[in-house]
Amino acid sequence: MRNFQLLFFLVLVLSINAQTVSSPSKLISLNFKLTSDGKLTYTVLFKSKNIINESTLGIAIKNSQNLDSNFIIDSIFQKKVDETWQPVLGEQSNIRNNYNQMTVALTQQSTSRKLNLIFKIFNEGVAFRYEFPKQEKLNYFIISDEKSQFNLTENYNVFWIPGDYDSQEYSYNETKLSEIDNSKLDMNNGIGVKSISSPFRVQSPLMMKSQNGIYLNIFEAAVVNYPVMHLDVDTKKYSLTSNLVPNAIGDKAYLQTPCVSPWRTIMISDDARDIVSSKMILNLNEPSKLTDTSWIKPMKYVGIWWEMHVGLSTWDYAVSQNAQNVADSNLKPSGKHGATTENTKKYIDFASKNGFDGVLVEGWNVGWEDWYGNWKENVFDFTTPYPDFDLKVVADYAKSKNIKMIMHHETSGSVANYERHLDRAINLMKQYGYPAVKSGYVGRIIPRGEFHDGQTMVNHYNYVAQRMAENKLMLNSHESSRPTGYSRTYPNYIAAEAARGNEFNAWSIGNPPMHETILPFTRLLGGPMDYTPGIFEIKMNHYNQKKTEQVHTTLAKQLALYVTMYSPLQMAADLPENYEKYPDAFQFIKDVAIDWQESIYLEAEPGDYITVVRKAKNSEKWFLGSITDENSRKTELKLDFLTPNIKYKAIIYEDGKTADWKINPINYQIKSLVVTSKSKIKLILAKGGGTAISFEPLK
Repeated sequence: MRNFQLLFFLVLVLSINAQTVSSPSKLISLNFKLTSDGKLTYTVLFKSKNIINESTLGIAIKNSQNLDSNFIIDSIFQKKVDETWQPVLGEQSNIRNNYNQMTVALTQQSTSRKLNLIFKIFNEGVAFRYEFPKQEKLNYFIISDEKSQFNLTENYNVFWIPGDYDSQEYSYNETKLSEIDNSKLDMNNGIGVKSISSPFRVQSPLMMKSQNGIYLNIFEAAVVNYPVMHLDVDTKKYSLTSNLVPNAIGDKAYLQTPCVSPWRTIMISDDARDIVSSKMILNLNEPSKLTDTSWIKPMKYVGIWWEMHVGLSTWDYAVSQNAQNVADSNLKPSGKHGATTENTKKYIDFASKNGFDGVLVEGWNVGWEDWYGNWKENVFDFTTPYPDFDLKVVADYAKSKNIKMIMHHETSGSVANYERHLDRAINLMKQYGYPAVKSGYVGRIIPRGEFHDGQTMVNHYNYVAQRMAENKLMLNSHESSRPTGYSRTYPNYIAAEAARGNEFNAWSIGNPPMHETILPFTRLLGGPMDYTPGIFEIKMNHYNQKKTEQVHTTLAKQLALYVTMYSPLQMAADLPENYEKYPDAFQFIKDVAIDWQESIYLEAEPGDYITVVRKAKNSEKWFLGSITDENSRKTELKLDFLTPNIKYKAIIYEDGKTADWKINPINYQIKSLVVTSKSKIKLILAKGGGTAISFEPLK
């Protein structure tokens, strides 16, 4: 009898200390277990097979006992959630949020501190976070490290970029996990500020594929008042550990209870389309805090920007690098300044003629003579224009043409200076009717020692979004930390760059053809990207015969990017005169929608290809984009996504017969077909190529 009681007691303890929660589909399950010494561990299974081997969890507290062992379970609570919500702008007009949740309430016996672990299991993956309840034993505290482990079961094929705390502007490497080594890379490929000390640190989101076709993605969601998570890699044990970005003195996060960490996410599927189409990151963020969102509008724009990248004009007004202000006698016009009143009017005319919403102007304000490489505290004031840019004349002219101007704020990394001037800069935008701003953070962060991905900067980016929202202004940040779904909470945070954009093709070795097939599996999982597609003059020797740089795509692929690279803020990035040379191809950019009712990923393979079709919001029009890497590709698609019993005119913008991203990139052809939902269509993509299709119902 005594043995039976002992056995019953052991079974009871084990059942309390080990709990399982599964996805609604039952295909994914997470096992949580408390070890005999009170350590926190979890295991993840997909279709009953281990995907994440037993991995530990925990938080290191500065000058105190760590929250990683000696725990007992107080309670376990499970619930089911199945709801639908509507984003202001997005790939879908309705997003389903369906998961099973388990909350484990814990007490650390040696300190009496409370910690909750929250697990959410979706059909496409799992998420967990640390919750610190209000308590006397843990009030204000400093995180010195986070000990979230992801112990993998095998040597995955990995798409990765180095763990640079200051920049994501790298092209992706495709290697085995065991082959990750930053020390073997050329780290001078671009303008990123290099802050990499470890050869085995990578950035999340980290996209992976196993030999037997399992796709895995490790990322995070809802990064608020917390640093960005990078990943330390054990290349021998196939293990990943969270690496939080430090501040100037090495601390990771300053917190006060009650508070939470971001969600750590693991997406899993044997179909790559499930990863790229997932809305799990958005679902893990708080609902919109804005009651009135009627002023948040999608925008298609052109701008004074690419002409500086290709060397036709400059951001700065003057020749001298020694001038202190516009009244300084050393400040002499260079004659190449791009942001002039007259040049802006030309862009406004072009935008109005072709049905665009807005015009961006970079280099309009004083300070550009003395910013890059000098990293001074007070370079820009965000309100003083150059002598050749008349704010009122430009604003009045844009208004007369029904065009919205997009403000540009380059901070040069001096965030304290930007915050000091922010209210005045906002007032100027409102005075002249600018509905949106593009902010920039090129260079090392001032105050010195802070990183782009640290807690201080994360709070800054979110603060700017909040201040803009309070003034009914939209935000597009460049060189910021990569988004983690915060656009759900503040939908005026309409887009961000936060990755290696199209601009690198103008003056560096560029973006390899596979680059755009990886970004939807990584950077775009967290939110829209201002990639600036639409370059028609592919080779830079068009502007200077000595230049060898070029865009690493065909012209047709540049069109397809408007569909494959989701953003409600899309730029036609090339020069107006280049579009006027190819008006038939330019028609697709004019026609394509940027806010969507529905999106369907028809084909997807990271690093190889993506085909997606999207239905315009409140319309019967559909648009398809298909892109490939450096390899040519043929495919046949069913058009069963179209509405039955309706005939559509399909206008197909495709690579020409001799098209090749390197040899003959501008070779394209356009043809029209009448199709229905029962039709099939064949696509032939050139090397580095793509296809763009518009489907318009016939009356």
